[in-house]
Amino acid sequence: MDPLATHRAARIAALAAPDGWLNLVARVEIAPGSQLVGKTQAVVLPSGPDLLGTLTLGPEGASFARPDAPPQPFQPVPDGFPQLRVEPFLLEIHTVDGIPALRVRDLTLQPRARISYFPEAPEWVIRARWQACAPETTEIAMKDGSTAAVTLTHRATFTHQGKDITLTPTHWKGGKPMFVFRDRTAGESYGAGRFLIGEDAYDHEITLDFNRAFTPPCGFTDFAICPLPPPGNILPFRIEAGEKAP
Repeated sequence: MDPLATHRAARIAALAAPDGWLNLVARVEIAPGSQLVGKTQAVVLPSGPDLLGTLTLGPEGASFARPDAPPQPFQPVPDGFPQLRVEPFLLEIHTVDGIPALRVRDLTLQPRARISYFPEAPEWVIRARWQACAPETTEIAMKDGSTAAVTLTHRATFTHQGKDITLTPTHWKGGKPMFVFRDRTAGESYGAGRFLIGEDAYDHEITLDFNRAFTPPCGFTDFAICPLPPPGNILPFRIEAGEKAP
């Protein structure tokens, strides 16, 4: 299997995994302290038992106790949010802009991802200039109307149709920069924008393979909150590569 096909197969498997985006069924904002969770409790679940248990959120972290059982702590997740498996759910403490919420994945679901793509475009595998800049904290818009603070530390620059194009990564995943961008294919690709992970950053250069540009989680579920592209990452041309809209 060629590298792009392998990448796409892994992407589909991750979407449908127990901690993927296709089985997310709820996101409920929560307050510090203890609260009951279940179909008929203060923190309402869309399925499962009337009382799943008690969620406790404190300065040291979060824990969950099933009825008549000791509390279990939520566990840290690399590049993610604390999680705890409480059958039939995977629970997650999802904090955005300082506001915590309980995000719920239903492990009884067996979702399947169906993704379509633009034709593979070798011309959109770009070796861009990669430059560090003075750290700058700024606010970016989120799809739910909120904002989030990010720190900008690098930029990538390449030439398209005789003009220099600069993209700024706003997040990092697994130690790699993540770019949020939108181009003139929006509508064919996901309208709010797409994500792209920069690869092989060395010698002041970085690879931007737009064939691997992908739809953000909010393209698959209303319970995800995704960043929108910063103004400089909104491109006035088409990038016919990568994932189309789900």
